[in-house]
Amino acid sequence: MKLCAAALLAALAWALSAARTEAHFLFVRILPPAEGGRAAEVYFSELAEAGDPRFLAKVAHTQLWLQKTPGQFEPLSLHQAPDRLRAWVPATGSLVVVGQCRYGVLPRKVPFLLRHFPKAMAGNPDELNRMKPYSKLPLEVVATVVGDEVRLVALKDGKPVPHAEFVTVDSRLANVTLKADAEGVAAWKPPAPGTYSVYTRDTRKESGEADGRKYEEIRDFATVAFTWPLERREADPAAVALFEEAVAARAQWHDFPGFTARLSGNLDGRRFTGKVTIDAKGEVTFATDDVNHDESVSGWVQEQLESIVLHRLARSGGAGRTRPVLYFAEDGDDHPLGRLLAFEGGRFASSYRIKDRQIMVVNRNVGRENMTITVLENDKNPEGRYLPRSYAVRYWDAATGRLLRTDTVQNGWRRVGSWDLPALHVVTTATDAGLSVRGFTLSEHQLLSGKAR
Repeated sequence: MKLCAAALLAALAWALSAARTEAHFLFVRILPPAEGGRAAEVYFSELAEAGDPRFLAKVAHTQLWLQKTPGQFEPLSLHQAPDRLRAWVPATGSLVVVGQCRYGVLPRKVPFLLRHFPKAMAGNPDELNRMKPYSKLPLEVVATVVGDEVRLVALKDGKPVPHAEFVTVDSRLANVTLKADAEGVAAWKPPAPGTYSVYTRDTRKESGEADGRKYEEIRDFATVAFTWPLERREADPAAVALFEEAVAARAQWHDFPGFTARLSGNLDGRRFTGKVTIDAKGEVTFATDDVNHDESVSGWVQEQLESIVLHRLARSGGAGRTRPVLYFAEDGDDHPLGRLLAFEGGRFASSYRIKDRQIMVVNRNVGRENMTITVLENDKNPEGRYLPRSYAVRYWDAATGRLLRTDTVQNGWRRVGSWDLPALHVVTTATDAGLSVRGFTLSEHQLLSGKAR
């Protein structure tokens, strides 16, 4: 991404110096639900995406506050990643995140203290318009949405700045310069869907000392970042087509007659055997050979088989069911696991990654936990449809982002007639308590109809 020469010169001049690092600003951006949950990420960059990791240490002490109820601000815990800072936020709802970072004193001809005040918003426009400025910040960009227009106000010590100047930045680093009116309001219409950020500046003639260095001025920069439109009301046909193609490419049990099989397994060293019956409707019955066996074995086997059946049994689409809005949640399509697709609405705060007609990642929020399923390897059946061979399931605490456990699952399949039936299922679970290994094999498969097609 490159600026034209004129825009580059303007950006560098506005950033106070010709030095590359000083063309950067501090941005915070609220992302859609993805791996690990929903995050607010902090970037030191030219726009609201990851920048040069060499400069991350200079902003690692950034503070963030979350506003999900108007006027109530909660501090957020920041985690340092290789090229960004990350804080976990609620999976759903309208949110505003504000922050501050005292960058330090820059020894120029006029030495100055540089401060950054990043902000991000995501959610319903009406709800976001009711959110309040954070009174503790000396400079903040307030953005309200009226129809297809964004109205910007720079607040200095809580008061609008008449004739303030704003610069917008899109994902291609294209800029638009806006001038506020005498009341401090600048109106702007984002030209297309995408990720945008806006910044403004203020200089105070104030001397002092910070970290052992004296300064004669304080130079403040405030930013706000958001994805436009703020709320998706219509599905993206291309995203829907990509998802439906991947769903159709999965191996499923059509006209399923049901089957029985012998089962033998091991749960953390406890051996067990029994018989499994799965009927044509997908109802699972497991009868253990040991009537005195620990109930935890039967419960775990039942749960695992029900999950396998749920994902293989073909079901109707459900006439009249309200479909959630499905859209691309990222501009880029070069992620190693595929492009991110997000659902607006639906039962969970969900997103998926699709690659090569395969659902490679499933992200969900389940109450107090965020869950990510990552496919490691798929098999193809004789019809060329995909069966999961191995995948990892990771669970995080939704509030703190702490990794709770990881399940690694291995599956094996046996072809009987027209159906791919489970033959192997092993789950390895890693937690703070150590490693747990549970699994079973199925053999002697018999179709309930007595016919193989």
